[in-house]
Amino acid sequence: MSRRQRKVFYDPTGRKFGGLPTYPWRFAPDGLATRRQLRAAGLRPGGQAPCAQVMWRSRRAAGGVAVAYLYDVAAAKPRRTPSTAQLQALGKAMRARRTCPDCGTEQSYCIPTRYGACLPCHGWGLTA
Repeated sequence: MSRRQRKVFYDPTGRKFGGLPTYPWRFAPDGLATRRQLRAAGLRPGGQAPCAQVMWRSRRAAGGVAVAYLYDVAAAKPRRTPSTAQLQALGKAMRARRTCPDCGTEQSYCIPTRYGACLPCHGWGLTA
């Protein structure tokens, strides 16, 4: 990232970008993390609002600017562990997504909703 881009997105007071302190990519202060970083650490935001944001230029994002919200790690709570009933329901749902409605076989991948059937049944010439 160029110096100019860093300068554009550096706003620790939050005056320019909607009231949240804004930092350029990889310049966020310690103690703040994105949702993915919290999840990797076994944490969740726990109801807290974002306390800052990271912005960077992106061709994929609408308007050419992407945003990731940052949360305070000290205020984050531990992730909740799912119950056995929830895990069983999730396993059942995933098994249903992998089962072809035409031939009834369970595939090693989720059935594409675009085709509505497994790839061999759809005619891709693949053997199961």
